[in-house]
Amino acid sequence: MMRKRAIRFLMLSSLGIVSLAGGPTPCRAVLPDEVLHDAALEVRARALSQELRCVVCQNQSIDDSNAPLARDLRVLLRERLQSGDSDRRAVDFIVARYGNFVLLKPPFQWNTLLLWIGPLVLLLIAGLGFGRYVGTSAAKPASTSTRLNDKELEQVDMILKDGSVP
Repeated sequence: MMRKRAIRFLMLSSLGIVSLAGGPTPCRAVLPDEVLHDAALEVRARALSQELRCVVCQNQSIDDSNAPLARDLRVLLRERLQSGDSDRRAVDFIVARYGNFVLLKPPFQWNTLLLWIGPLVLLLIAGLGFGRYVGTSAAKPASTSTRLNDKELEQVDMILKDGSVP
């Protein structure tokens, strides 16, 4: 039993799934050369990186993305923090360059209204389209049936009686 655990641990740790503490490790794209020497600044940078969206990937934070632009944003954020900017000023600097879209949770403002309401509008349009489709298909008859003529009825009777096709 102990041997199986050791083999499993080695396999998982070789894949990078298990850390030395024994738990799963999240995948991060931060390269070793980006990590700050000051641990407190690095913690702040990691926390802020989780709030910023990769403009290329669009559904990942810059901390998770391997895109070159995400790397540039990580480096820029760390430079701003090293120069003495507060968390808010560092994020505001990046937002000023890339707009509110770079935030994973953009503020609810008139210029971000489409980001907040757009998915709801698309869902409503899809629902209305589906309802209309179902309504029109239910109103149509399923199929138009044609009646068999006398000759065809005789052929069916012969097939059923004899089992032979004329």
